[in-house]
Amino acid sequence: MGFLEQIIERAKSDVKTIVLPESTDLRVVKAASMIQKQGIANVVLIGNRDEIRELAGDIDLSGVRIEDPLSSEKVEDYINTFYELRKSKGMTIEAARETMKNPLYYGVMMVKKGEADGMVAGAANSTANTLRPALQILKTAPGTKLVSAFFVMVVPNCEYGHNGTFVYADSGLVENPDADQLSEIAISAAKSFKMLVGAEPQVAMLSYSSYGSAKSELTEKVVKAVQLAKEKAPDLALDGELQADAALVPEIAKSKAPGSNVAGKANVLVFPNLDCGNIAYKLTQRLAKAEAYGPITQGIARPVNDLSRGCSAEDIVGVAAITAVQAQSI
Repeated sequence: MGFLEQIIERAKSDVKTIVLPESTDLRVVKAASMIQKQGIANVVLIGNRDEIRELAGDIDLSGVRIEDPLSSEKVEDYINTFYELRKSKGMTIEAARETMKNPLYYGVMMVKKGEADGMVAGAANSTANTLRPALQILKTAPGTKLVSAFFVMVVPNCEYGHNGTFVYADSGLVENPDADQLSEIAISAAKSFKMLVGAEPQVAMLSYSSYGSAKSELTEKVVKAVQLAKEKAPDLALDGELQADAALVPEIAKSKAPGSNVAGKANVLVFPNLDCGNIAYKLTQRLAKAEAYGPITQGIARPVNDLSRGCSAEDIVGVAAITAVQAQSI
């Protein structure tokens, strides 16, 4: 059974409620039907019921719940909650009332209030617009200082990683993390790997240098991040700085990083910046014909995940299943 099939089965085993706020997009409406029919999650669409039904046409939405912010009985409570959360930032009741008309904000407030367990958006919105409500309303998870993103990469016929499965972080959100932020990304990525893949994480902090083979401002950032991560999570199998081949290939690890507890068997690859992480995941996806699931966010108090605007309905189903499994761990 492949990674996504396993995730779907896990989602079905403890069904959560997932909000899809972009109900004016036909792909989202199709995905809502598929998710509900397959029993992956209970789905909430945000928007006008008549408009959604008209867009859906023959698509079966039986079982899908529709919430309209303009007529909801809960909206006054949501407005007041948002005002209280943001009044120190200059929020007024009038502005909160206007904000709650936005399906993204309304959807995140449903998650905040326990009416839903997670949200998936981004088919019709930018990453910034998708994640801003989550950061304003849900904030970061306890014990986490940074929201970041990762991809699960499943590489066919691959002898490395966990049966060819890896987490690449951060490949989608934090542009140029400093050493402390990089250490936070590594610790969060390890937790995400264990939660979604179900195996023990082996975290490699990547660089163009292995164990001091080169020295520069770039390599020193990674060296410092390794030190910080080990102080924060001493029981985590984590090492660096490592070149990619030393992280993955046992024979090369022996010569480039002798004595490392991670080199040659890494399954969580932490990149020094978003340039490296994003390029690496796209190269792996295209050249190795890998399946790429993400960007999946980590570090938010409740799961809210971003979609590529070029996503298919099937992609939305997959991200919704991952979001449901994330919600099971909270």
